[in-house]
Amino acid sequence: MSQDRTSGGRTDAAPVTPAASELPEYAERVLDVADLIPPGHVMTYGDVAEWLGDGGPRQVGRVMALYGSAAPWWRVVRADGLLLPGHELRALGHYREEGTPLRGAPREADGHVPRLDMKRARWDGATGGPGEEAHT
Repeated sequence: MSQDRTSGGRTDAAPVTPAASELPEYAERVLDVADLIPPGHVMTYGDVAEWLGDGGPRQVGRVMALYGSAAPWWRVVRADGLLLPGHELRALGHYREEGTPLRGAPREADGHVPRLDMKRARWDGATGGPGEEAHT
Protein backbone atom coordinates (compact mmCIF):
# COMPACT_ATOMS: atom_id res chain seq x y z
CA MET A 1 0.00 0.00 0.00
CA SER A 2 1.38 3.42 -0.84
CA GLN A 3 0.25 5.09 2.39
CA ASP A 4 2.96 5.47 5.02
CA ARG A 5 1.58 3.56 7.98
CA THR A 6 4.40 4.55 10.28
CA SER A 7 3.98 8.32 10.31
CA GLY A 8 0.97 8.38 12.59
CA GLY A 9 0.28 11.75 10.92
CA ARG A 10 -3.24 12.00 12.29
CA THR A 11 -3.79 13.98 15.46
CA ASP A 12 -6.49 11.51 16.53
CA ALA A 13 -4.36 8.43 15.91
CA ALA A 14 -3.90 5.57 18.33
CA PRO A 15 -0.35 4.80 19.56
CA VAL A 16 2.59 5.36 17.18
CA THR A 17 3.54 2.39 15.00
CA PRO A 18 6.99 0.89 14.46
CA ALA A 19 9.10 1.63 11.39
CA ALA A 20 7.90 0.20 8.07
CA SER A 21 10.74 -2.33 8.03
CA GLU A 22 9.27 -3.81 11.23
CA LEU A 23 5.73 -4.21 9.83
CA PRO A 24 4.96 -7.93 9.49
CA GLU A 25 3.30 -9.15 6.30
CA TYR A 26 0.16 -10.25 8.19
CA ALA A 27 -0.15 -6.79 9.73
CA GLU A 28 0.07 -5.17 6.31
CA ARG A 29 -2.71 -7.44 5.05
CA VAL A 30 -4.95 -6.61 8.03
CA LEU A 31 -4.36 -2.88 7.59
CA ASP A 32 -5.11 -3.16 3.87
CA VAL A 33 -8.53 -4.63 4.73
CA ALA A 34 -9.16 -1.85 7.27
CA ASP A 35 -8.44 0.67 4.50
CA LEU A 36 -11.08 -0.98 2.28
CA ILE A 37 -13.93 -0.61 4.78
CA PRO A 38 -16.11 2.23 3.53
CA PRO A 39 -16.93 5.21 5.75
CA GLY A 40 -20.05 4.57 7.79
CA HIS A 41 -19.39 0.83 7.97
CA VAL A 42 -17.42 -1.56 10.18
CA MET A 43 -16.02 -5.07 10.18
CA THR A 44 -15.40 -7.14 13.28
CA TYR A 45 -11.98 -8.51 14.13
CA GLY A 46 -13.32 -11.94 13.17
CA ASP A 47 -14.72 -10.62 9.88
CA VAL A 48 -11.29 -9.33 8.91
CA ALA A 49 -9.63 -12.65 9.76
CA GLU A 50 -12.28 -14.53 7.79
CA TRP A 51 -11.92 -12.15 4.83
CA LEU A 52 -8.17 -12.81 4.83
CA GLY A 53 -8.62 -16.55 5.33
CA ASP A 54 -5.87 -16.35 7.95
CA GLY A 55 -5.59 -15.82 11.70
CA GLY A 56 -8.44 -15.05 14.03
CA PRO A 57 -10.03 -12.18 15.93
CA ARG A 58 -7.25 -12.01 18.51
CA GLN A 59 -4.54 -11.79 15.87
CA VAL A 60 -6.42 -9.02 14.05
CA GLY A 61 -6.99 -7.18 17.35
CA ARG A 62 -3.29 -7.41 18.14
CA VAL A 63 -2.37 -5.99 14.73
CA MET A 64 -4.80 -3.11 15.19
CA ALA A 65 -3.47 -2.38 18.68
CA LEU A 66 0.16 -2.37 17.56
CA TYR A 67 0.01 -0.98 14.03
CA GLY A 68 -3.46 0.46 13.41
CA SER A 69 -2.85 4.13 14.17
CA ALA A 70 -2.44 5.15 10.51
CA ALA A 71 -5.46 3.10 9.38
CA PRO A 72 -9.15 3.77 10.05
CA TRP A 73 -8.91 1.80 13.32
CA TRP A 74 -12.44 2.76 14.38
CA ARG A 75 -13.86 0.67 11.52
CA VAL A 76 -12.48 -2.63 12.92
CA VAL A 77 -14.58 -3.42 15.97
CA ARG A 78 -15.81 -5.88 18.55
CA ALA A 79 -18.66 -8.14 17.44
CA ASP A 80 -20.90 -6.93 20.28
CA GLY A 81 -20.82 -3.33 19.02
CA LEU A 82 -19.18 -1.90 22.13
CA LEU A 83 -16.81 0.96 21.37
CA LEU A 84 -13.09 0.40 21.90
CA PRO A 85 -12.41 0.87 25.63
CA GLY A 86 -10.32 3.94 26.28
CA HIS A 87 -11.02 5.32 22.80
CA GLU A 88 -14.81 5.61 22.96
CA LEU A 89 -15.05 9.37 22.46
CA ARG A 90 -12.56 9.50 19.58
CA ALA A 91 -14.28 6.57 17.87
CA LEU A 92 -17.71 8.10 18.50
CA GLY A 93 -16.58 11.30 16.80
CA HIS A 94 -15.54 9.31 13.72
CA TYR A 95 -18.81 7.34 13.70
CA ARG A 96 -20.90 10.50 13.90
CA GLU A 97 -18.82 12.22 11.21
CA GLU A 98 -19.19 9.22 8.86
CA GLY A 99 -22.84 8.52 9.65
CA THR A 100 -22.14 5.06 11.07
CA PRO A 101 -25.37 3.58 12.49
CA LEU A 102 -25.44 3.67 16.30
CA ARG A 103 -27.79 2.34 18.96
CA GLY A 104 -28.60 4.39 22.03
CA ALA A 105 -27.07 3.32 25.31
CA PRO A 106 -29.35 2.16 28.12
CA ARG A 107 -29.54 4.57 31.06
CA GLU A 108 -27.75 2.10 33.30
CA ALA A 109 -24.79 1.94 30.90
CA ASP A 110 -21.60 3.47 32.25
CA GLY A 111 -21.26 6.92 30.68
CA HIS A 112 -24.28 6.35 28.40
CA VAL A 113 -21.97 5.70 25.43
CA PRO A 114 -23.91 4.30 22.46
CA ARG A 115 -23.05 1.05 20.72
CA LEU A 116 -22.66 0.38 17.05
CA ASP A 117 -25.78 -0.90 15.32
CA MET A 118 -24.05 -3.98 13.96
CA LYS A 119 -26.98 -5.09 11.79
CA ARG A 120 -26.83 -1.87 9.80
CA ALA A 121 -23.15 -0.89 10.12
CA ARG A 122 -21.48 -4.21 9.37
CA TRP A 123 -19.78 -4.38 5.97
CA ASP A 124 -19.73 -7.72 4.18
CA GLY A 125 -16.47 -6.99 2.37
CA ALA A 126 -18.12 -7.28 -1.02
CA THR A 127 -20.46 -4.36 -1.65
CA GLY A 128 -20.41 -0.63 -1.20
CA GLY A 129 -16.65 -0.34 -0.80
CA PRO A 130 -14.18 1.98 -2.48
CA GLY A 131 -14.69 1.66 -6.22
CA GLU A 132 -17.23 -1.11 -5.52
CA GLU A 133 -14.34 -3.58 -5.26
CA ALA A 134 -15.58 -7.03 -4.41
CA HIS A 135 -13.71 -9.66 -2.46
CA THR A 136 -13.42 -12.81 -4.52
